[in-house]
Amino acid sequence: MLFNSFQFLIFFIVTWGLLLILRGSPRKITLLIASYYFYMCWSTKYIVVIWAITLIDYVAGIMIEKSRTPFWRKSYLSLSLLCNLGLLVIFKYVNFLSASFTEVLSLIGFNHDIPLLHIILPVGLSFHTFQAMSYTIDVYKKKATAEKNLLDYALYVAFFPQMVAGPIERPNQLLPQFHRDPILRAERVRSGIAQAIWGLAKKMVIADSLAGFVNLVYSSPKNYSGPELMAATVAFSLQIYCDFSGYSDIALGIARMMGYELRTNFAQPYFSRSVGEFWRRWHISLSTWFRDYVYIPLGGNRVKISRHYGNLIVTFLLSGLWHGASWTFVVWGALHAVFLVSSQVTKNLRANVNRVLRLDQVPKLTASLQVIFTFCLVTVGWIVFRAKDIHIAWYIFRHLLSIGHFDSMTLAIGGIPRANSPFLAFFILIMFIVEWYIMHPHRTPRLWAHRPFRILCYYACIYSIVFFGVFGHTDFIYFQF
Repeated sequence: MLFNSFQFLIFFIVTWGLLLILRGSPRKITLLIASYYFYMCWSTKYIVVIWAITLIDYVAGIMIEKSRTPFWRKSYLSLSLLCNLGLLVIFKYVNFLSASFTEVLSLIGFNHDIPLLHIILPVGLSFHTFQAMSYTIDVYKKKATAEKNLLDYALYVAFFPQMVAGPIERPNQLLPQFHRDPILRAERVRSGIAQAIWGLAKKMVIADSLAGFVNLVYSSPKNYSGPELMAATVAFSLQIYCDFSGYSDIALGIARMMGYELRTNFAQPYFSRSVGEFWRRWHISLSTWFRDYVYIPLGGNRVKISRHYGNLIVTFLLSGLWHGASWTFVVWGALHAVFLVSSQVTKNLRANVNRVLRLDQVPKLTASLQVIFTFCLVTVGWIVFRAKDIHIAWYIFRHLLSIGHFDSMTLAIGGIPRANSPFLAFFILIMFIVEWYIMHPHRTPRLWAHRPFRILCYYACIYSIVFFGVFGHTDFIYFQF
């Protein structure tokens, strides 16, 4: 069931209506049933995986808290992590590891095919396993108390707005919200509706409009010129941002309409002035997860410089592997590690260059150049992320700047008719302007304070979805992770 479908609209209206009239345990039971139904619309049989994760970590959290000896506390934590990571390995990585091992054997002269498992990756598995692991780890570190109410913990794992593609929540932020009935206020409901509509507009009007063109070019890049490869690459940068941040906006919006607050997952990342800042703004719930549970336990930046760089590399390699069982994602993670390490190594050199060129005297120009350069680096990284394999990614790298002719018919074949192109460009421009004002609320135009103008903007957003949005079965990109 997709957020951008009429099926979900009906599902949410019914669920929301029931939640408005129910209180206490009946309300939570209804919400849990709705969450399980939402997940089972993808696959009925894999609901067993959700139940297994829930029961294992619920019991593990209680046993960790009850245990008085470090050995048993660590044993229960290890069992919990082993089960969660074991599910990830079986469903997501075992075929990747088998295929990679087969290739290694063939390189040394042994032609032996390791049989692959015929299994389908449960949707959102990486998200809810990471959320479950954060619970047991925080209980072990005594940063959170073990949840005694199984119903509340089951909601923590399966809360439907965010269970498929995040944001990845922490126990101290989400669990307490299930301990009490939420107080619904009109302004919060209006805010939730506005954010959900904004997310739908980004997904349906921009991301899905660009998707056809990106898919066309990246499916057979050898048929297209350098300018067309460049356009498709930039289009994918916009697509993946509008797709994923659009999902997060919808999730936050519908959760707020029900009385719950989720973590902000994006903070206008394409306005970042460095790759490090980009990762503090992009998929925040995941980047902070790796920071808190991988990077800092490895030593973070509190170790010698070579070890610090090693910690960054390991963290980003694991982050890349989290996104998918493919060498393209591993290379993508490695690229961002190189960007970050290079940024730190050249920090003093860049400061000296800025001083010599007197760029420090024009801070706005310097900031603009940094934003553009960071966007270019991130976009280069998206090539590997989007390509089917390393060979295709390498071909696009080599031909990205080659001289050639851009055929406007490519856009039309990719689902962007010439008549719609100006409107799409306008929507992208408006999106960046609105998001800039979101980032700088103190600079919001005074006109926004007038209620009729806000209502007009909301209607314009709905109008754009109805007349320019792409309707149909269009999955969110991060559902595959």
